[in-house]
Amino acid sequence: MLSDFLLFAAVGLLAQLVDGALGMAYGVISSTMLLAFGVTPAYASASAHVAEVFTTAASATSHIRNRNIDWRLFWRLAPAGVIGGILGAYLLTSIDGNVIRPYVTFYLTLMGLYILFRAIRGVPASLPADTPLAPPLGVVGGFADAAGGGGWGPVVTSTLVGAGGTPRYVIGTVNTAEFLLAVTVSATFLIALLSGYWDEVNTLQSHLWAVLGLIVGGVVAAPFAGVLVRRIAPRTLMFAVGVLVMALAGYQTWQQLA
Repeated sequence: MLSDFLLFAAVGLLAQLVDGALGMAYGVISSTMLLAFGVTPAYASASAHVAEVFTTAASATSHIRNRNIDWRLFWRLAPAGVIGGILGAYLLTSIDGNVIRPYVTFYLTLMGLYILFRAIRGVPASLPADTPLAPPLGVVGGFADAAGGGGWGPVVTSTLVGAGGTPRYVIGTVNTAEFLLAVTVSATFLIALLSGYWDEVNTLQSHLWAVLGLIVGGVVAAPFAGVLVRRIAPRTLMFAVGVLVMALAGYQTWQQLA
């Protein structure tokens, strides 16, 4: 029990440092670790989102304190993400979320290449906060996140940065919106469980220490997120986002081929 807690606390700390600074990867890393321990895809996604309720709250507080949020973009993105998350959560309780992963992987590969191209060329930010891209992107990102066990950050952050968003404000806004998404998806999973809609699932007690570890590690790391994003140069952030997106796409491709 204690060994599981310490292992997942380390995973949660590392995942949150990456997620808070670059706007993605906490859900993917957490879900992958849980799947490696034999947790079913639906329960891995639910567990990761329960942990994210706490870690995204801490991360959002840090980003708000460091003024990394574009509130106009937030209110166009967050409600749409909640809708997509509800749809994805219910879908995952009835089918295997792995079905959509090849499409997400292909999309991330293209976005990663484009972000790296923009970073190398030094293309300045040019995406307005009231972009019509935000609502549909929020729905798609929320859906991919719930159904795929992690995808809000990779899909939404990569797209907004690739479309010309200022990395600092995109990362801060996407991370803060993720708090509402995590709360919604967790509540949806809980309703599905209590209503009997979700028939085949491991008990929470079986993996309680792992989830607690993810929470503690993530909460410890979260306060550093806002500071890192505020201090790192935009071009450096863009390059780092591009590299991480490509790494995630490569890892998911390897998983699918293994």
